[in-house]
Amino acid sequence: MKDFFQNETTRKTIFIILALVCLTPLVSSPIALALGFGLAVLIGNPFEKHLHKYIHLLLQISIVGLGFGLKLNEALDAGKTGFLLTVVSIFTVMILGYILGKVFKLDKKLSYLISAGTAICGGSAIAAVSPIIKPSTKEISLGLAIIFTLNSVALFIYPAIGHLLHLSQEQFGLWCAVGIHDTSSVVGAAGKYGNEALKIATTVKLARALWIIPVSVITMFIFKNKQSKIRIPWFIGWFILAILLNTYFPVFDYFSTSVTSIAKSGLNLTLFFIGSTLSIQTLKTIGIKPLAVAVILWITISVGSLLYIIS
Repeated sequence: MKDFFQNETTRKTIFIILALVCLTPLVSSPIALALGFGLAVLIGNPFEKHLHKYIHLLLQISIVGLGFGLKLNEALDAGKTGFLLTVVSIFTVMILGYILGKVFKLDKKLSYLISAGTAICGGSAIAAVSPIIKPSTKEISLGLAIIFTLNSVALFIYPAIGHLLHLSQEQFGLWCAVGIHDTSSVVGAAGKYGNEALKIATTVKLARALWIIPVSVITMFIFKNKQSKIRIPWFIGWFILAILLNTYFPVFDYFSTSVTSIAKSGLNLTLFFIGSTLSIQTLKTIGIKPLAVAVILWITISVGSLLYIIS
């Protein structure tokens, strides 16, 4: 039996079957993530070397698809609701991250990666500031491992807390967008909670992701590296275009439901891919100090934003 699961063809077949299952309505976002992680732990990921470049592409395409489920007035209302909370939370996390880095005596670059990932949009923020601050490959991997691990936890506990506190769709969507690091987990958790929560969470999170640009500019001055290029999340423009098309061209009403349904399936597949790139070996590389900094930042932004939202 052990030899059977070590066979490369068998492992690839199991991976493909599970990936297809994640595209069906039978599998929710947390289950898709858990299936990916279970696969990585039990038999390993036969496509791990090739998946990373496709994860972000699939995520971006799926988010653009969700844009066809939104009207412009809904997007603007959500953006206004989350603007102040977004600004305050980003600056709070970045400043607290700097202080905690000093207290725990973390390397300045690793501390900055964790802070940026927590403050803005997880792995995307880490990818954006990395060429500017030029951390080592190990520091980038460690930052991503911590962020994705906490994302995985959030995907399970946020909906449970939301139901426990009887949060409304609007409250939960806003809380997800601010408190969860990565866009994939934000959308996954909000989608599990409800369609209205999904709309708000997606819009606020993408508006939050645009803060990559000013934060990258500030990063250049902090690390004295003005030659680096800023990575702009251009796919957000396509998301806005999808909203405009769905708002002003009635013809899109005929297939907007189908497109958003396919987009949700794409997000489930993305989370399966993310789960399959995690492993026990990856988790073992996370040290106590960087994990402690990340957890404190995460708890601060989660609890602080929740108290603000329900007050």
